[in-house]
Amino acid sequence: MLRPYVILYAVGSTIIAQAFATQTNQPPQTSQEGYHNRTKRPNFVMIMTDDQDLHLNSLDYQPAVLKHFRDKGTFYSKHFVTMAQCCPSRVSLWTGMAGHNTNVTDIQPPFGGYPKFIQEGLNDRYLPVWLQQAGYNTYYTGKLMNAHSTSTWNKPFPKGWTGSDFLLDPYTYNYNNATLQRNQDPPRSYPGNYSTDLISSKALGFLEDAASSDAPFFLGVMPIGPHAETIQPASPGALPTFNPPVPALRHKDLYHGVKVPRTDNLNPNKTSGASFIAELPQQNSTVVEYNDEYYRLRLATLAAVDDLVDAMFERLEAMGLLDNTYVIYTSDNGYHIGQHRLPPGKACAIEEDIGVPMFIRGPGVPEGATVDSPTTHTDIVPTLFSLARIPLLKQFDGTPMPITEKDYANARHEHVNIEFWGENLDEGMYGSPVPRANNTYKSLRVVANDYDLSYTVWCTGEHELYDMKTDPSQMNNLWNTNVTSNGLDIQRLWLRLDTLLMVTKSCKGEVCTKPWPLIHPRGDVQSLREAMNPEFDEFYANQHKIRYDACALGYFLSLEGPQHVLPYVDDSYSYMQGSHWSDWT
Repeated sequence: MLRPYVILYAVGSTIIAQAFATQTNQPPQTSQEGYHNRTKRPNFVMIMTDDQDLHLNSLDYQPAVLKHFRDKGTFYSKHFVTMAQCCPSRVSLWTGMAGHNTNVTDIQPPFGGYPKFIQEGLNDRYLPVWLQQAGYNTYYTGKLMNAHSTSTWNKPFPKGWTGSDFLLDPYTYNYNNATLQRNQDPPRSYPGNYSTDLISSKALGFLEDAASSDAPFFLGVMPIGPHAETIQPASPGALPTFNPPVPALRHKDLYHGVKVPRTDNLNPNKTSGASFIAELPQQNSTVVEYNDEYYRLRLATLAAVDDLVDAMFERLEAMGLLDNTYVIYTSDNGYHIGQHRLPPGKACAIEEDIGVPMFIRGPGVPEGATVDSPTTHTDIVPTLFSLARIPLLKQFDGTPMPITEKDYANARHEHVNIEFWGENLDEGMYGSPVPRANNTYKSLRVVANDYDLSYTVWCTGEHELYDMKTDPSQMNNLWNTNVTSNGLDIQRLWLRLDTLLMVTKSCKGEVCTKPWPLIHPRGDVQSLREAMNPEFDEFYANQHKIRYDACALGYFLSLEGPQHVLPYVDDSYSYMQGSHWSDWT
């Protein structure tokens, strides 16, 4: 049974000068020789699945993950991705930056994919490069990101890896005929080899390489399960075909009769959501049965990932590495199957898409614990830096996650910024044959002991506001209603949420996790609860509101509406109107 820890959300008062003191120097650099002289710096192993859900109960079917991570490590129950799509989410993770700062916002050029990662200069500014500078050996096998392909793999090579064996498009999602590219060798296909087993074997080989050196190491293990088996089109411009995932032959008959959890939002009788979601028809019995089989195949596909996890821990223990190694398990984004009448897929602001599994196990990490304060993928690299005793970088939009019981005394932040640009691709047989337009939105999750809220503004001008404590299925949109939620008046509440989102939608660095001092420079407001003071009603009513000038396929600042808040100082804000957040950082 999980042993819960109570997370306190109080944050001490901070004056503006302390909260946003400009760092004029680069973070102090320690030479590799200096790092090598330190004893027992930790190793890191990170296992990341592709499109694994948290809220559809996939973890219940992974006994190895539960044994090695839940029982022996800490579960982060409110861990979110900041973009619910493969490539943008992975780039945010590896850089510690939000999508509006990486400008990698899609899975393919011109707005995303590996070529965009290169174009934005991020090949010099992501985790393996920094770890190597700090004296670590770095290894990676599996999927790096979309559009890392047989035509782009050496244009240029991904930097920062001591050893690598990457899955390459257009064969990344071919479960039984993958193409991989090792170190700087030409790509090689593996017909008849099951992809997850192949990645497991290569990961264990890299673990042997890592253990043969005195240097600490990072090993990234990135299988494709349970992603759809995606067939890339032969003709340019055509859409890929998203078939159900393919389990290993030994697992193909698992879980017969298991169905998608019958939650309130599964194929509901009434419409829900906004934009194209609100227009979806109810699914008929044929589609529902197809979705149930699709779900079963996802679970069966994850069984090979479970085997990988078991093999990794068996080898770590046999090699005597487990006591000095932090092991992470997560996914690049979540997934929906039938919720809100949606076909299989991701990329929405709903809880199923943005919430992902997140476990950490290692030295000093409490066993069987649960952390309920919100964390994000942009927090992962700062967390590794902190554990490796590497100075944090100014570019980080995230902050180290609470790891030990001592860390639990103070939550790092109560909010998460979520964003998306572009279209939505359905998966499976019964999805739309063309991308669904107008999937551009900005969203905010605010989680505390006494409130749990979801707020979204769409490029169409639509709004959604949900009380996640009473409506976790997000079926009762409170926007533009005259009700209260946990004692909070909705009309007063959304004004605060909109202002908070105004800061986080274009924040950089520390402001992303400490937005309140920008809005209230006196330091007397550090949470949404404190911002609800009636003293501030007029102030928030007069703030600029989130809006779009168009529904764009990428991030264009000129189409993103107002970009600044009006700070509150000494009961007056009129003389500060027009200030941009960058003026205060």
